[in-house]
Amino acid sequence: MKVFQTICRQLQSSKRFFVEAAPCVVFSTSSYLRGRKKRVNPYEQVDQEKYSDLVRSVLSFRDHARTPQTLFEEDALLYGPVSKSKAPKQEEEEAGVPQNWFPLFNPEKSIKPNPARDPPVPLKIPLQRNSIPSVTRVLQQTMTSEQTFYLEKWRQRMILELGEDGFAEYTSNMFLQGKQFHGALESILSPQGNLKERDESLLESGYVQSVQHVLKDISGVRALESAVKHETLQYVGLLDCVADYQGKLCVIDWKTSEKPKPFIRNTFDNPLQVVAYVGALNHDTNYSFQVQCGLIVVAYKNGSPAHPHFMDAELCSQYWAKWLLRLEEYTKKEKSQNIQKLD
Repeated sequence: MKVFQTICRQLQSSKRFFVEAAPCVVFSTSSYLRGRKKRVNPYEQVDQEKYSDLVRSVLSFRDHARTPQTLFEEDALLYGPVSKSKAPKQEEEEAGVPQNWFPLFNPEKSIKPNPARDPPVPLKIPLQRNSIPSVTRVLQQTMTSEQTFYLEKWRQRMILELGEDGFAEYTSNMFLQGKQFHGALESILSPQGNLKERDESLLESGYVQSVQHVLKDISGVRALESAVKHETLQYVGLLDCVADYQGKLCVIDWKTSEKPKPFIRNTFDNPLQVVAYVGALNHDTNYSFQVQCGLIVVAYKNGSPAHPHFMDAELCSQYWAKWLLRLEEYTKKEKSQNIQKLD
């Protein structure tokens, strides 16, 4: 094109000829691009067949979803192996029916409050230490292999980060904070408690501030830090509180956490613990009333609003069946161990 325009200018400058240059018309970008010099793509000179496996592996990795197993592998690559054990395959929950079924609710007890029989002050029955297993022990001894693995994995990570002594101090502090939190709530909910006599720092702690909006919905406290015993199923427990939550009588369990637990499934075995207390209370002669609902309150150290997880009668009944299965599993393990000791 440039050569043509040059010739036109030369002809125009001559006296004998006059040529008018026609306007340049471009019909498409493709015709213009074909006129330009084609650049050499350096990737075309690469032996694509030689590196085809690498390309496929990279593309396939990008398409795969990240799973807990791949995350563990990435952690091992970045931080080194923590444990030589491998994660067990996830155990499928078997929909079983307890062999020795026992009702959660007691037909001989009334659900409605009875002022003549109900205690004027919250009950606080001390826990008797004996050979009868506690709810906590039953749940600890019947954890699934997957639960045990992840708990051990967490413990090893914490020891790697804090050391043996540091981890022991960490667990001790967590236990102490939980104990102080429960003590502060007992003072707040007890009609005999004098808040001025308590350490103000405990009442102003992040955990207590976290549950303030839940405490506004609690009334009619009937038991605080009180023991329950199921005479027929033979287990004991120490419940945190029995009170009305939004007008419904509940067994209330206070929990502390450093991580958010917005859903009840995030609380692991806590629902089983609550329904175990509900069932024991309903069949304990020390209590003239019975409970049909449960409440798990997860409080946070930083003071962010706690997550209350309400369990109605239907949900409690579902978890009750699971608790009976765990209790039967514990009984079988204990019998097997006793037989081995005799042998």
